[in-house]
Amino acid sequence: MPRQAYRAAIFHLLGDPPRGEYAADGVLVVEDGHVVQAGAWSDLGPRLKDIPVTHYPGALIVPGFVDAHVHYPQLDVIASPASHLLDWLSNHTYPSEARFADRAVADEAAGFFLDELLRHGTTTALVYPTVHKASVEALFEAARTRNMRLATGKVLMDRGAPDNLRDTADLSDSSDLIRAWHGKGRLIYAITPRFAATSSAAQLEGAGRLLAENPGVLLHTHLSENHEEIALVKSLFPDCADYLGVYEKFGLVTDRSVFAHCLHLSDGEWQRLARAKSAIAFCPTSNLFLGSGLFDMARARLHGIPVGLATDVGGGTSLSLLQTMNEAFKVGQLRRHMLDAYALFHLATLGGAKALGMDDRIGNLEPGKEADFLVLDLGATPLLKRRTAAARTPEEILFALAMLGDDRAVAHTYIAGARAFSRDAASTTAAARHTTPP
Repeated sequence: MPRQAYRAAIFHLLGDPPRGEYAADGVLVVEDGHVVQAGAWSDLGPRLKDIPVTHYPGALIVPGFVDAHVHYPQLDVIASPASHLLDWLSNHTYPSEARFADRAVADEAAGFFLDELLRHGTTTALVYPTVHKASVEALFEAARTRNMRLATGKVLMDRGAPDNLRDTADLSDSSDLIRAWHGKGRLIYAITPRFAATSSAAQLEGAGRLLAENPGVLLHTHLSENHEEIALVKSLFPDCADYLGVYEKFGLVTDRSVFAHCLHLSDGEWQRLARAKSAIAFCPTSNLFLGSGLFDMARARLHGIPVGLATDVGGGTSLSLLQTMNEAFKVGQLRRHMLDAYALFHLATLGGAKALGMDDRIGNLEPGKEADFLVLDLGATPLLKRRTAAARTPEEILFALAMLGDDRAVAHTYIAGARAFSRDAASTTAAARHTTPP
Protein backbone atom coordinates (compact mmCIF):
# COMPACT_ATOMS: atom_id res chain seq x y z
CA MET A 1 0.00 0.00 0.00
CA PRO A 2 1.56 3.34 -1.02
CA ARG A 3 2.22 6.11 1.46
CA GLN A 4 -0.87 8.09 2.49
CA ALA A 5 -1.45 10.95 4.93
CA TYR A 6 -4.48 11.90 7.02
CA ARG A 7 -4.93 15.39 8.41
CA ALA A 8 -7.08 16.22 11.46
CA ALA A 9 -6.60 16.80 15.16
CA ILE A 10 -4.66 13.82 16.56
CA PHE A 11 -4.50 12.27 20.03
CA HIS A 12 -2.77 9.18 21.37
CA LEU A 13 -0.91 8.01 24.46
CA LEU A 14 2.77 7.19 24.80
CA GLY A 15 4.92 5.54 27.44
CA ASP A 16 4.36 3.86 30.79
CA PRO A 17 3.03 5.65 32.77
CA PRO A 18 1.25 7.04 29.71
CA ARG A 19 1.41 10.65 28.64
CA GLY A 20 -0.92 12.24 26.14
CA GLU A 21 0.24 13.62 22.82
CA TYR A 22 -2.19 15.98 21.07
CA ALA A 23 -2.01 18.09 17.92
CA ALA A 24 -4.92 20.43 17.18
CA ASP A 25 -3.91 20.34 13.51
CA GLY A 26 -2.05 17.10 13.00
CA VAL A 27 -1.16 14.58 10.34
CA LEU A 28 -0.81 10.81 10.38
CA VAL A 29 1.39 9.21 7.72
CA VAL A 30 0.79 5.55 6.85
CA GLU A 31 2.51 3.10 4.50
CA ASP A 32 2.08 -0.65 3.96
CA GLY A 33 -0.39 -0.90 6.81
CA HIS A 34 1.90 0.68 9.40
CA VAL A 35 2.37 4.10 10.93
CA VAL A 36 5.28 6.07 9.48
CA GLN A 37 4.88 9.11 11.74
CA ALA A 38 2.32 11.30 13.46
CA GLY A 39 2.61 14.88 14.58
CA ALA A 40 1.77 18.50 13.94
CA TRP A 41 0.89 19.51 10.39
CA SER A 42 3.16 22.54 10.69
CA ASP A 43 6.14 20.22 11.26
CA LEU A 44 5.34 17.36 8.92
CA GLY A 45 3.11 18.85 6.24
CA PRO A 46 5.85 20.62 4.27
CA ARG A 47 7.72 17.30 3.93
CA LEU A 48 4.81 15.43 2.36
CA LYS A 49 5.63 16.24 -1.25
CA ASP A 50 3.50 14.31 -3.74
CA ILE A 51 1.84 12.25 -0.98
CA PRO A 52 -1.99 12.17 -1.10
CA VAL A 53 -3.49 13.82 1.98
CA THR A 54 -7.02 13.08 3.14
CA HIS A 55 -8.26 16.00 5.22
CA TYR A 56 -10.91 15.50 7.92
CA PRO A 57 -11.82 18.97 9.23
CA GLY A 58 -13.76 19.00 12.47
CA ALA A 59 -12.50 15.54 13.38
CA LEU A 60 -10.09 13.82 15.74
CA ILE A 61 -7.84 10.88 14.81
CA VAL A 62 -7.24 8.37 17.62
CA PRO A 63 -5.93 4.79 17.74
CA GLY A 64 -8.50 2.07 17.10
CA PHE A 65 -10.37 0.88 20.18
CA VAL A 66 -9.55 -2.45 21.84
CA ASP A 67 -12.39 -4.46 23.41
CA ALA A 68 -10.81 -6.72 26.02
CA HIS A 69 -13.82 -9.03 26.52
CA VAL A 70 -16.95 -9.55 24.42
CA HIS A 71 -19.25 -12.45 23.40
CA TYR A 72 -20.20 -12.56 19.74
CA PRO A 73 -22.95 -15.23 20.08
CA GLN A 74 -24.83 -12.98 22.52
CA LEU A 75 -25.73 -10.17 20.14
CA ASP A 76 -29.23 -11.55 19.70
CA VAL A 77 -29.89 -11.51 23.46
CA ILE A 78 -28.41 -8.09 24.23
CA ALA A 79 -30.87 -6.02 26.29
CA SER A 80 -32.60 -9.08 27.77
CA PRO A 81 -33.63 -8.79 31.44
CA ALA A 82 -32.12 -10.97 34.13
CA SER A 83 -31.96 -10.79 37.91
CA HIS A 84 -28.30 -11.80 38.12
CA LEU A 85 -25.48 -13.54 36.26
CA LEU A 86 -26.52 -17.19 36.63
CA ASP A 87 -30.09 -16.30 35.66
CA TRP A 88 -28.72 -14.50 32.58
CA LEU A 89 -26.72 -17.57 31.56
CA SER A 90 -29.59 -20.02 31.96
CA ASN A 91 -32.39 -17.98 30.41
CA HIS A 92 -30.61 -16.07 27.65
CA THR A 93 -27.00 -17.01 26.98
CA TYR A 94 -27.19 -20.78 26.72
CA PRO A 95 -30.28 -20.91 24.44
CA SER A 96 -28.66 -18.37 22.12
CA GLU A 97 -25.32 -20.19 22.01
CA ALA A 98 -26.91 -23.55 21.21
CA ARG A 99 -27.84 -22.19 17.77
CA PHE A 100 -24.16 -21.92 16.85
CA ALA A 101 -23.92 -25.64 16.22
CA ASP A 102 -25.16 -24.56 12.78
CA ARG A 103 -22.22 -23.18 10.77
CA ALA A 104 -24.53 -20.97 8.72
CA VAL A 105 -25.75 -19.30 11.91
CA ALA A 106 -22.14 -18.76 13.05
CA ASP A 107 -21.06 -17.33 9.69
CA GLU A 108 -23.90 -14.81 9.57
CA ALA A 109 -23.43 -13.77 13.19
CA ALA A 110 -19.64 -13.45 12.88
CA GLY A 111 -19.89 -11.16 9.87
CA PHE A 112 -22.55 -8.99 11.49
CA PHE A 113 -20.61 -8.83 14.77
CA LEU A 114 -17.34 -7.72 13.18
CA ASP A 115 -19.07 -5.15 11.00
CA GLU A 116 -20.72 -3.78 14.14
CA LEU A 117 -17.34 -3.60 15.89
CA LEU A 118 -15.95 -1.58 13.00
CA ARG A 119 -18.99 0.69 13.00
CA HIS A 120 -18.42 1.34 16.70
CA GLY A 121 -14.69 1.99 16.23
CA THR A 122 -13.38 -1.28 17.67
CA THR A 123 -10.47 -2.58 15.63
CA THR A 124 -9.23 -5.33 17.98
CA ALA A 125 -11.15 -7.60 20.34
CA LEU A 126 -10.75 -10.61 22.61
CA VAL A 127 -13.89 -12.59 21.87
CA TYR A 128 -15.88 -15.48 23.32
CA PRO A 129 -17.44 -17.77 20.68
CA THR A 130 -19.22 -20.99 21.81
CA VAL A 131 -18.21 -24.60 22.47
CA HIS A 132 -18.68 -25.35 18.79
CA LYS A 133 -15.52 -25.57 16.70
CA ALA A 134 -17.40 -24.06 13.77
CA SER A 135 -18.16 -20.91 15.78
CA VAL A 136 -14.41 -20.30 16.15
CA GLU A 137 -13.67 -21.02 12.50
CA ALA A 138 -16.46 -18.68 11.38
CA LEU A 139 -15.13 -15.82 13.49
CA PHE A 140 -11.50 -16.34 12.48
CA GLU A 141 -12.44 -16.47 8.80
CA ALA A 142 -14.53 -13.31 9.04
CA ALA A 143 -11.75 -11.48 10.91
CA ARG A 144 -9.12 -12.57 8.40
CA THR A 145 -11.29 -11.34 5.53
CA ARG A 146 -11.40 -7.93 7.24
CA ASN A 147 -7.69 -8.07 8.21
CA MET A 148 -8.58 -7.43 11.85
CA ARG A 149 -6.31 -8.18 14.77
CA LEU A 150 -8.52 -10.49 16.82
CA ALA A 151 -8.18 -13.17 19.47
CA THR A 152 -10.65 -15.96 20.15
CA GLY A 153 -10.79 -19.65 20.95
CA LYS A 154 -13.20 -22.51 21.51
CA VAL A 155 -15.16 -22.23 24.76
CA LEU A 156 -14.42 -25.13 27.14
CA MET A 157 -17.45 -26.30 29.13
CA ASP A 158 -17.88 -29.94 30.10
CA ARG A 159 -20.21 -29.64 33.09
CA GLY A 160 -22.82 -27.37 34.67
CA ALA A 161 -24.36 -26.51 31.31
CA PRO A 162 -27.15 -27.84 29.06
CA ASP A 163 -26.38 -31.12 27.30
CA ASN A 164 -26.28 -29.45 23.88
CA LEU A 165 -23.50 -27.11 25.05
CA ARG A 166 -21.25 -29.54 26.86
CA ASP A 167 -17.99 -30.72 25.39
CA THR A 168 -15.44 -33.05 27.00
CA ALA A 169 -11.98 -32.98 28.54
CA ASP A 170 -10.60 -33.99 25.14
CA LEU A 171 -9.06 -30.77 23.81
CA SER A 172 -8.13 -32.06 20.37
CA ASP A 173 -10.47 -29.53 18.72
CA SER A 174 -8.64 -26.71 20.51
CA SER A 175 -5.28 -28.13 19.45
CA ASP A 176 -6.46 -28.35 15.83
CA LEU A 177 -7.70 -24.76 15.94
CA ILE A 178 -4.41 -23.49 17.34
CA ARG A 179 -2.49 -25.17 14.54
CA ALA A 180 -4.87 -23.88 11.90
CA TRP A 181 -5.34 -20.29 13.04
CA HIS A 182 -2.90 -19.00 15.65
CA GLY A 183 -0.56 -16.45 14.06
CA LYS A 184 -2.35 -16.61 10.72
CA GLY A 185 -2.44 -13.03 9.50
CA ARG A 186 -3.37 -10.90 12.51
CA LEU A 187 -5.15 -13.69 14.41
CA ILE A 188 -4.33 -14.97 17.90
CA TYR A 189 -5.72 -18.00 19.68
CA ALA A 190 -7.13 -17.77 23.21
CA ILE A 191 -7.72 -20.87 25.34
CA THR A 192 -11.16 -20.16 26.78
CA PRO A 193 -12.66 -22.02 29.74
CA ARG A 194 -16.06 -20.38 30.24
CA PHE A 195 -15.45 -20.14 33.96
CA ALA A 196 -14.19 -22.52 36.60
CA ALA A 197 -17.63 -23.86 37.50
CA THR A 198 -18.32 -25.15 33.98
CA SER A 199 -15.09 -27.11 33.59
CA SER A 200 -14.06 -30.32 35.28
CA ALA A 201 -10.65 -30.66 36.87
CA ALA A 202 -9.61 -32.82 33.93
CA GLN A 203 -10.63 -30.15 31.43
CA LEU A 204 -8.85 -27.36 33.32
CA GLU A 205 -5.75 -29.54 33.61
CA GLY A 206 -5.83 -30.01 29.83
CA ALA A 207 -6.25 -26.28 29.31
CA GLY A 208 -3.17 -25.59 31.44
CA ARG A 209 -1.17 -28.12 29.49
CA LEU A 210 -2.29 -26.59 26.19
CA LEU A 211 -1.33 -23.12 27.41
CA ALA A 212 2.14 -24.28 28.44
CA GLU A 213 2.71 -26.06 25.13
CA ASN A 214 1.75 -23.11 22.92
CA PRO A 215 3.75 -19.93 23.52
CA GLY A 216 1.94 -16.83 22.37
CA VAL A 217 -1.61 -18.05 22.86
CA LEU A 218 -3.75 -16.29 25.46
CA LEU A 219 -5.84 -17.60 28.35
CA HIS A 220 -9.27 -15.92 28.49
CA THR A 221 -11.86 -16.57 31.17
CA HIS A 222 -14.08 -15.07 33.88
CA LEU A 223 -13.10 -14.46 37.50
CA SER A 224 -15.11 -13.31 40.52
CA GLU A 225 -17.99 -11.62 38.73
CA ASN A 226 -20.83 -12.48 41.08
CA HIS A 227 -21.21 -13.69 44.68
CA GLU A 228 -23.36 -16.71 43.72
CA GLU A 229 -20.79 -17.70 41.10
CA ILE A 230 -17.96 -17.47 43.65
CA ALA A 231 -19.88 -19.67 46.08
CA LEU A 232 -20.55 -22.21 43.33
CA VAL A 233 -16.87 -22.39 42.41
CA LYS A 234 -15.93 -22.84 46.06
CA SER A 235 -18.37 -25.75 46.40
CA LEU A 236 -16.94 -27.46 43.30
CA PHE A 237 -13.27 -26.96 44.23
CA PRO A 238 -13.23 -27.16 48.06
CA ASP A 239 -9.50 -27.89 48.08
CA CYS A 240 -8.71 -24.43 46.66
CA ALA A 241 -8.47 -21.44 48.99
CA ASP A 242 -10.23 -19.08 46.62
CA TYR A 243 -11.48 -18.62 43.05
CA LEU A 244 -8.10 -17.58 41.63
CA GLY A 245 -6.58 -20.59 43.35
CA VAL A 246 -8.61 -22.87 41.07
CA TYR A 247 -6.98 -21.38 37.99
CA GLU A 248 -3.56 -21.40 39.68
CA LYS A 249 -3.92 -25.09 40.48
CA PHE A 250 -4.10 -25.87 36.77
CA GLY A 251 -1.40 -23.49 35.52
CA LEU A 252 -3.80 -20.92 34.07
CA VAL A 253 -2.58 -17.78 35.88
CA THR A 254 0.23 -16.40 33.72
CA ASP A 255 1.40 -13.25 31.98
CA ARG A 256 -0.76 -14.34 29.03
CA SER A 257 -3.97 -14.61 31.07
CA VAL A 258 -6.86 -12.16 30.78
CA PHE A 259 -9.52 -12.38 33.48
CA ALA A 260 -12.84 -10.63 32.94
CA HIS A 261 -14.54 -8.79 35.84
CA CYS A 262 -12.48 -9.43 39.05
CA LEU A 263 -15.04 -7.61 41.19
CA HIS A 264 -14.75 -9.45 44.50
CA LEU A 265 -11.10 -10.37 44.90
CA SER A 266 -9.40 -10.89 48.24
CA ASP A 267 -6.17 -9.07 49.09
CA GLY A 268 -4.27 -12.26 48.36
CA GLU A 269 -5.86 -12.66 44.94
CA TRP A 270 -4.91 -9.10 43.97
CA GLN A 271 -1.33 -9.73 45.04
CA ARG A 272 -1.07 -13.04 43.18
CA LEU A 273 -2.55 -11.61 39.99
CA ALA A 274 0.08 -8.89 40.12
CA ARG A 275 2.92 -11.36 40.69
CA ALA A 276 1.78 -13.45 37.74
CA LYS A 277 1.52 -10.31 35.54
CA SER A 278 -1.98 -11.33 34.51
CA ALA A 279 -4.43 -8.76 33.09
CA ILE A 280 -8.02 -7.77 33.83
CA ALA A 281 -10.89 -6.84 31.51
CA PHE A 282 -12.99 -4.10 33.13
CA CYS A 283 -16.65 -4.55 32.11
CA PRO A 284 -18.58 -1.65 33.69
CA THR A 285 -21.73 -1.83 31.58
CA SER A 286 -22.46 -5.51 32.19
CA ASN A 287 -21.42 -5.25 35.85
CA LEU A 288 -24.03 -2.53 36.34
CA PHE A 289 -26.69 -4.18 34.15
CA LEU A 290 -26.45 -7.52 36.00
CA GLY A 291 -25.91 -5.89 39.39
CA SER A 292 -22.65 -7.78 39.86
CA GLY A 293 -20.60 -5.07 41.57
CA LEU A 294 -18.13 -2.22 41.07
CA PHE A 295 -14.62 -2.80 39.77
CA ASP A 296 -11.82 -1.38 41.95
CA MET A 297 -9.57 0.44 39.51
CA ALA A 298 -7.59 2.02 42.34
CA ARG A 299 -6.64 -1.43 43.62
CA ALA A 300 -5.62 -2.57 40.15
CA ARG A 301 -3.43 0.51 39.75
CA LEU A 302 -1.90 0.01 43.19
CA HIS A 303 -0.77 -3.46 42.17
CA GLY A 304 0.29 -2.44 38.65
CA ILE A 305 -2.09 -4.88 36.97
CA PRO A 306 -2.80 -4.16 33.28
CA VAL A 307 -6.47 -3.33 32.69
CA GLY A 308 -8.36 -3.08 29.42
CA LEU A 309 -11.88 -1.79 28.89
CA ALA A 310 -14.52 -4.27 27.72
CA THR A 311 -18.11 -4.08 26.54
CA ASP A 312 -18.97 -7.66 27.59
CA VAL A 313 -21.92 -7.75 25.18
CA GLY A 314 -24.54 -9.24 25.60
CA GLY A 315 -24.49 -8.69 29.39
CA GLY A 316 -23.16 -5.31 28.38
CA THR A 317 -25.66 -3.12 26.59
CA SER A 318 -23.54 -1.46 23.92
CA LEU A 319 -20.61 -2.31 21.64
CA SER A 320 -19.48 1.32 21.85
CA LEU A 321 -16.32 1.77 23.88
CA LEU A 322 -17.12 5.47 24.07
CA GLN A 323 -20.35 4.61 25.89
CA THR A 324 -18.42 2.10 27.97
CA MET A 325 -16.00 4.88 29.01
CA ASN A 326 -19.05 6.75 30.28
CA GLU A 327 -20.02 3.80 32.48
CA ALA A 328 -16.42 3.29 33.63
CA PHE A 329 -16.30 6.89 34.80
CA LYS A 330 -19.48 6.41 36.84
CA VAL A 331 -18.10 3.25 38.45
CA GLY A 332 -14.99 5.21 39.38
CA GLN A 333 -17.11 7.97 40.92
CA LEU A 334 -18.99 5.45 43.05
CA ARG A 335 -15.63 4.04 44.13
CA ARG A 336 -14.38 7.57 44.89
CA HIS A 337 -11.65 7.10 42.30
CA MET A 338 -12.08 9.59 39.48
CA LEU A 339 -10.94 8.53 36.01
CA ASP A 340 -9.88 11.49 33.87
CA ALA A 341 -10.16 11.67 30.09
CA TYR A 342 -6.66 10.33 29.47
CA ALA A 343 -7.29 7.37 31.80
CA LEU A 344 -10.55 6.53 30.00
CA PHE A 345 -8.96 6.62 26.54
CA HIS A 346 -5.97 4.67 27.84
CA LEU A 347 -8.28 1.84 28.95
CA ALA A 348 -9.74 1.62 25.42
CA THR A 349 -6.48 1.99 23.46
CA LEU A 350 -2.94 1.49 24.80
CA GLY A 351 -4.12 -0.03 28.09
CA GLY A 352 -6.34 -2.52 26.30
CA ALA A 353 -3.51 -3.41 23.95
CA LYS A 354 -1.17 -4.00 26.90
CA ALA A 355 -3.76 -6.16 28.67
CA LEU A 356 -3.90 -8.40 25.60
CA GLY A 357 -0.13 -8.44 25.16
CA MET A 358 -0.39 -6.53 21.88
CA ASP A 359 1.01 -3.12 22.84
CA ASP A 360 4.11 -3.74 20.71
CA ARG A 361 1.83 -3.77 17.64
CA ILE A 362 -1.26 -1.64 18.38
CA GLY A 363 -2.63 0.83 20.92
CA ASN A 364 -1.12 4.11 19.75
CA LEU A 365 0.27 5.85 16.67
CA GLU A 366 3.99 5.37 17.23
CA PRO A 367 6.11 4.74 14.11
CA GLY A 368 6.07 1.06 13.16
CA LYS A 369 2.75 0.27 14.85
CA GLU A 370 -0.05 -1.27 12.80
CA ALA A 371 -2.18 1.54 11.38
CA ASP A 372 -5.51 0.82 13.05
CA PHE A 373 -7.11 4.18 13.72
CA LEU A 374 -10.39 6.08 13.92
CA VAL A 375 -11.66 9.38 12.67
CA LEU A 376 -14.04 10.70 15.33
CA ASP A 377 -16.52 13.39 14.31
CA LEU A 378 -16.58 16.15 16.92
CA GLY A 379 -19.88 17.36 15.49
CA ALA A 380 -21.64 14.00 15.31
CA THR A 381 -24.60 15.30 17.32
CA PRO A 382 -25.69 18.88 17.96
CA LEU A 383 -24.90 18.61 21.66
CA LEU A 384 -21.47 17.05 21.12
CA LYS A 385 -20.66 19.74 18.55
CA ARG A 386 -21.69 22.50 20.94
CA ARG A 387 -19.76 21.01 23.87
CA THR A 388 -16.52 20.32 21.99
CA ALA A 389 -16.63 23.80 20.41
CA ALA A 390 -16.69 25.26 23.93
CA ALA A 391 -13.81 23.07 25.15
CA ARG A 392 -10.70 24.92 26.27
CA THR A 393 -8.28 21.97 26.45
CA PRO A 394 -7.72 18.62 24.72
CA GLU A 395 -8.79 16.92 27.94
CA GLU A 396 -12.18 18.62 27.75
CA ILE A 397 -12.67 17.47 24.16
CA LEU A 398 -11.79 13.88 25.04
CA PHE A 399 -13.95 13.88 28.15
CA ALA A 400 -16.91 15.22 26.18
CA LEU A 401 -16.43 12.40 23.64
CA ALA A 402 -16.36 9.85 26.46
CA MET A 403 -19.50 11.21 28.12
CA LEU A 404 -21.55 12.19 25.05
CA GLY A 405 -20.15 10.02 22.27
CA ASP A 406 -21.34 6.73 20.85
CA ASP A 407 -21.24 4.97 17.47
CA ARG A 408 -22.47 8.16 15.78
CA ALA A 409 -19.13 9.79 16.57
CA VAL A 410 -17.20 7.20 14.54
CA ALA A 411 -16.94 8.72 11.07
CA HIS A 412 -14.33 6.31 9.69
CA THR A 413 -12.52 3.19 10.88
CA TYR A 414 -9.19 2.19 9.34
CA ILE A 415 -7.68 -1.28 9.56
CA ALA A 416 -3.96 -1.56 8.76
CA GLY A 417 -4.19 1.71 6.85
CA ALA A 418 -7.22 0.72 4.75
CA ARG A 419 -10.64 2.25 5.30
CA ALA A 420 -12.91 -0.48 6.67
CA PHE A 421 -15.94 1.58 7.63
CA SER A 422 -17.29 5.02 6.67
CA ARG A 423 -20.46 6.65 7.89
CA ASP A 424 -22.73 8.16 5.28
CA ALA A 425 -21.20 11.53 4.34
CA ALA A 426 -24.64 13.13 4.58
CA SER A 427 -24.80 12.32 8.29
CA THR A 428 -21.38 13.53 9.38
CA THR A 429 -19.44 16.74 9.33
CA ALA A 430 -16.21 14.82 8.87
CA ALA A 431 -16.71 13.92 5.21
CA ALA A 432 -13.33 13.65 3.53
CA ARG A 433 -11.97 15.94 0.91
CA HIS A 434 -8.84 14.78 -0.92
CA THR A 435 -5.99 17.15 -1.61
CA THR A 436 -2.36 16.88 -2.58
CA PRO A 437 -0.02 19.40 -0.95
CA PRO A 438 2.09 21.53 -3.30
